[in-house]
Amino acid sequence: MSSDVPAGLPKRPPTLHHTRGAGAPSAIPSQRRADAGLEHFNSAPADEAEAVVLACCGSRRWALRVAAHRPYPDLESLLAACDEAGYDLTPADVHEALAGESSTGLPPSAPQAAHTALAAAHAAYESRFGHAFVICLDGYRPDEYLDQVLAGIRSRLSHEPDEERAISAEELRALARSRLAHVVANHPESDVAGASEESVA
Repeated sequence: MSSDVPAGLPKRPPTLHHTRGAGAPSAIPSQRRADAGLEHFNSAPADEAEAVVLACCGSRRWALRVAAHRPYPDLESLLAACDEAGYDLTPADVHEALAGESSTGLPPSAPQAAHTALAAAHAAYESRFGHAFVICLDGYRPDEYLDQVLAGIRSRLSHEPDEERAISAEELRALARSRLAHVVANHPESDVAGASEESVA
């Protein structure tokens, strides 16, 4: 499944694991923006709310569940529901979500050696496990992202497929929470319900 979302809906927020930009989103965004974004997420038509959530994690069943429990009284309640639904992901749900993920890239200005190292690491990982490498980089500075991704791939290449699938599911849950918090904070008012897309390559 493609990670694209319908025109007019926000895409996944900036994170290196999807080549989305230079800065990591805050785990809990400013309360004022979050309140505005949550209000509009709660009141958006069902299909638009589902698409917003689906952009944060590619499991359709997960997205339907999170969207179906609206309205949420506050951001923490939404993120708790996101976590709870994430822990109920079946192997098929994880497979579907991983199919919607894409490999990490770097800004064109990055040194060629970094591009080469990252491409080789991703190729080795994807050859072994059959899906893109996923990692949540919340808590790290942008200048640490590349090292964390390369170290993570090196470490996880030694896993058996079942073990790596379980770790990938944990990373998907963390990513879904981070992305949803970012979307709610950064798409207040009309953006959550369908304003112009954020530029997220």
